[in-house]
Amino acid sequence: MPSGTAEVQVRPGVEDDLKALTALYNHYVRETPITFDTEPFTPEERRPWLLSHPEDGPHRLRVATDADSQEILGYATSSPYRPKPAYGTSVETTVYVAPGAGGRGIGSLLYTSLFDALAGEDLHRAYAGIAQPNEASARLHARFGFRHVGTYREVGRKFGRYWDVAWYEKPL
Repeated sequence: MPSGTAEVQVRPGVEDDLKALTALYNHYVRETPITFDTEPFTPEERRPWLLSHPEDGPHRLRVATDADSQEILGYATSSPYRPKPAYGTSVETTVYVAPGAGGRGIGSLLYTSLFDALAGEDLHRAYAGIAQPNEASARLHARFGFRHVGTYREVGRKFGRYWDVAWYEKPL
């Protein structure tokens, strides 16, 4: 952490975080092509997502908070890669950092915590899809051992245009 930056704590996400996590995610829904969701969610609509990430198992939710204010600065998840049983040892990972909190190492803190938590799980690969362009996310994933394995061209349409998604994989 650079000097002068408030201390950041990373912990499992809990139900009390739902409102703040939903607000953070909705920023990306409304303002960016980073997620291909196109309509904001209510906290109640996001509850099943939160509950699908318990404190143990392969599908986790890690939350970064300001140590003083407890404001949520970002979150990382590991989620099912695909619903079919043979994909059970693969996860899709993602990181969202709050607006204004970028460049502070929060994404790295979140991924460190997430991958530490997953170390004892029966997992073989992690995958990440990154809407293009997003150099910051590509650099983050490269730092954590992900490698680019391909790009889906014009796979999603949002804000009246088509977006590519680059796919990355990491052995676990």
